[in-house]
This record gives sequence, C-alpha cells and structure tokens, in this order.
Amino acid sequence: MATTDTSAEAFEMEDFAALLEQSFDGNDVLEGSVVKGTVIGIEKDLAVIDVGLKTEGRVPLKEFGASARDGGLKVGDEVEVYLECVENAMGEAVLSRDKARREESWDKLEVAFGANEKVTGQIFNQVKGGYTVDLDGAVAFLPRSQVDIRPVRDIQPLMNTPQPFQILKMDKRRGNIVVSRRVVLEESRAEQRQELVQNLAEGQIIDGIVKNITEYGAFVDLGGIDGLLHVTDIAWRRVNHPSEVLSIGQTVKVQIIRINHETHRISLGMKQLEADPWDGIENKYPAGSKMTGRVTNVTDYGAFVELEPGIEGLIHVSEMSWTKKNVHPSKLVSTSQEVEVMILEVDPNKRRISLGLKQTLSNPWDSFADQFPVGSIVEGEVKNKTEFGLFIGLAGEIDGMVHLSDLDWNRKGEDVIEEYERGQMIRAQVLDVDTDKERISLGIKQLGDDPFDAAASSGTVRRGAVVTCEVTAVQDNGVEVQIVDTDLTSFVRRSDLARDRDEQRPDRFSVGDRFDARVTQFDRKTHKVSVSVKALEIAEEKEAVAQYGSSDSGASLGDILGAALKGDDND
Repeated sequence: MATTDTSAEAFEMEDFAALLEQSFDGNDVLEGSVVKGTVIGIEKDLAVIDVGLKTEGRVPLKEFGASARDGGLKVGDEVEVYLECVENAMGEAVLSRDKARREESWDKLEVAFGANEKVTGQIFNQVKGGYTVDLDGAVAFLPRSQVDIRPVRDIQPLMNTPQPFQILKMDKRRGNIVVSRRVVLEESRAEQRQELVQNLAEGQIIDGIVKNITEYGAFVDLGGIDGLLHVTDIAWRRVNHPSEVLSIGQTVKVQIIRINHETHRISLGMKQLEADPWDGIENKYPAGSKMTGRVTNVTDYGAFVELEPGIEGLIHVSEMSWTKKNVHPSKLVSTSQEVEVMILEVDPNKRRISLGLKQTLSNPWDSFADQFPVGSIVEGEVKNKTEFGLFIGLAGEIDGMVHLSDLDWNRKGEDVIEEYERGQMIRAQVLDVDTDKERISLGIKQLGDDPFDAAASSGTVRRGAVVTCEVTAVQDNGVEVQIVDTDLTSFVRRSDLARDRDEQRPDRFSVGDRFDARVTQFDRKTHKVSVSVKALEIAEEKEAVAQYGSSDSGASLGDILGAALKGDDND
C-alpha cells in the first residue's frame, strides 16, 4: 500500500513538473510580443490588466492617452499591451501600452514603406542634426535638410502639428527610421507646377511678384511657380545689378519668353514689352556723325558709352587718344563722364556700335604737317635713343624720328648717336610726314651742307677723276680715307689698293699717308663715293700703251712705260 502511494505521489510530481514546464514554455513565447488583455481594475493612475497569466500587470493610464484619465478606459475593456516580462521581482507581469502601440506602428510603417506611401506624424523635439517625429508611437529622425525645400529658420510653427512624411529608410532591428518632409513638399510642388505650366504659354504677358534677387537676375512668383527674369532681359539699357531696377515684393509685368516643360523652367523678360531701340539704328546713328553720351563701364580694352537708354557703343582703347597709346582707358575717361564721340561703324545684326573719342579732336599729325611742311626746321627734346635712331618730342605731344643714317654726312650713325643724351634739346629738319602711319622723319645732318653737292659743284670729284686721298684708319680688309680738299670719305678695299697682289697690303699704309686714286663711283642719291688705286694704275697703263706704242710692235711693256714716264718728265 505504501509502495502504491509512493508511486502515485511520484506520478503526480512528474505530471506537475511537466505542466509547469509547459506553462513556462508558453510564457516564453508570449514575452516580447503584443498580447490582448482585459482591464480588471483601475487603481489611481494605473490600470490593472489580466493577460491570462497567473499574475496581472499594471500600466500607467497616461499610456492610453489623455481620455483614459477622464474615464475613457473602463473595467472590462479589452486592450492590447506589450508583454515585457511574465513575472518581475514583485510577482507581477510587466506590461506596456506604449510599446504595444510602437509595435503596431512599426508593422503599419513597414507596409507603408514597402508601398512607398506617405505616413502622418508630428515633430515633437529637436535633436542634434535634426528633429524627432512621432509616427503614432514609433519615433523617427527628421534630418534638418529634409524639413523643407528651403532652409527653415523657425521650426516652431511646424511643431506638434500632424503632417505627412515620406519614409526614406527603416531598420527595425536597430530601431531606426529616417523620414523626409521635403520630399512630400517637392512632389506636391511638382504637381502644382505641372498644372500651372500647362496654363502658361510663350509670349504671354502676366503679372508677377519679385520673390528673390541675385547677381544674375530676379525670381518672379507667377502665382505658385517661379520664373527667372535674367538681368539682360530687365531693360534694353545696361543693368549692372537687378537691384538697381527691382526690389523684393515689387509687382512687375513680364512676358514669358521660354518654357521648358520637362524641367518646368520659365524664362521671363521685361524689356520685350518695350520697343527695341536698335530698330532703324543705322539711320539714327550714321557713320561719321558726332554724338554725346555717358560712360557706363571702363575695361582694359576700352570704354562703353550709352548714347540713349538701351543703346551702347564701345570706344576701343586704340580709338581713345592720338598720342597716348599705352595708357589704361581709366586714365582717359571715368564712369558717368559725359563725352563727345564719333560714330565709326554700326552693326545692327550683332548690335554693336564702334565709337571714336580721338576723332572728335584735331589730328596732331595733320596739324603738324600743315604747320611744318617738309624742309621746315623744328626743335625738340630727345625722348629716347634706340638702336636705329633718336626719337624727338615735337609740338602736339607727338614724336619724330632721326634715323642713324640722317645723323651725320660722313660718320657712322652708330658712333654719332653716342654724342646725344635724353633730355637734350636739338634742331632737325622735317624730311617726311606720313599722317596715315603717324610717322615723322627728321634729319640732323640735313642742317649742314651736303658735301656731295659741294664736290659735284666744284667738279673735282666725279667718276673717272683722279683724287688725292689721306689715310684716316687702317683695317685688315682695307683703309679708310678722306678725299683731300673735300668733306668726302671713302673706304678702299684691299683688292683696290694696288694692281699687283703683293702690294695689296693695308699694313704698308699708315694714318696720314697720301696717295692718288681713281673715282670709280659717285652717287649723289645714295651719297656713296668709291676710289681705287688699282683702277688708276690700269687706266694709266692703258693710256701709256695708247700714247707710246703697242706691245705688238716688239717693245716690251717696260719699255712703253719707261717711255711714258720719260715723256712725262720732259713735259
């Protein structure tokens, strides 16, 4: 009997243990999930809820909403709660209504995210980098850049207000949700823009309000959609900055120039509502006429002058001054200055007018030519010395040039130019004036007598004449000489120093030596005279042969020359 009782007790113990284990296994499954329960009592600010476990749980009434405190939650109501723990240290089930709502929200949000649908939420707090949004129990992060299409300075009007959001990213395991309000606004705006654009047409004239001003133009609100009024389309005249003409909030009448139906971009114009001042421009501003205008802009390459509103011309730097060639235009004119200009060229197709400033002033080259004709004597200051001559400052702020070849009749220009210094006052003769090329040729040697003229007049120096030469310099390839009793100089090459090659040595001459030579060239135009000892010897030989006999007669050349010399002695 005892054995039987013991077996029965053992059986009951095993059965109880199995039932208890089964009970625990079921509870493990319930933990961490949403379960249904019944409100069995309300104690102060807590609701007692039975979820079918051996113990009840308590949930703060505030988790059921504000209406729960005012009697909205009653005994017997069935609610869903989140079972965190079957039994805590106090022997009660740990329940949460907030977490239950959060789980419900996550399920709904996942569905909405998968279907790319919008969700409703409220911005309730500000955090680093953005804001937190309540999505019916689930908390999402709203980046600052996703609040609005444009930066929002004051977030308060958007706080605690139900509004749509687009879920950008979800991660339930980490509990992260990222939402955007900007995407919703852009979609809504795109729909509105599409509808508005369909009601607009190119060429249409419409009123708008200036919404924003930038350096390149102004954005005009056309009633829900913006159009760009570029700075070049505000007025026919030059507008440096749109703020010169427009102000934010100003109502303006504009014409729709272009509509891009793909990007919804609209280009607007104001000047198109006025007559084009370039119509008939050639008749209004004929070439050669003089006009008065206002300088609107000065650049490195010239200055722009407004002849009338909407009509501007360019004075190129080369047309600003007759004499100041390397000066920046800002040194000659200034912005807002009234100037008289001449119309040089009008191109209506390119909308360009070329103007001249110097053409309204007398041409100093023409004035100089009238005042100082060729042959006149002028006086000026040496402005510059170059490798090819002197530049002399003349009346009218113009320069004339004395070429090296016009410095001295007899000496090399390279040697003579060293005798002149910058700032030195000198006299010169006008040789040529080219008004088209703006060049004046001067000569200094022309102030003295031309030694070629004197020699030609006296007849002592002519081609074929025999002259006496005095050595002034000895070189390796010849000797420099001056023709005695004249101001003429020449150079006798080595090959012209004698007929015999043995005698063609410059070193047998010394400075101051004199010898006779025959003039082989005398050119008054080029001022060049050439003499030759060799030519003289050949001429004398021919003359002796002709006078005293021929070598064919049997007499030797020595005999003939000897006879010639003897004849000269007798003479």
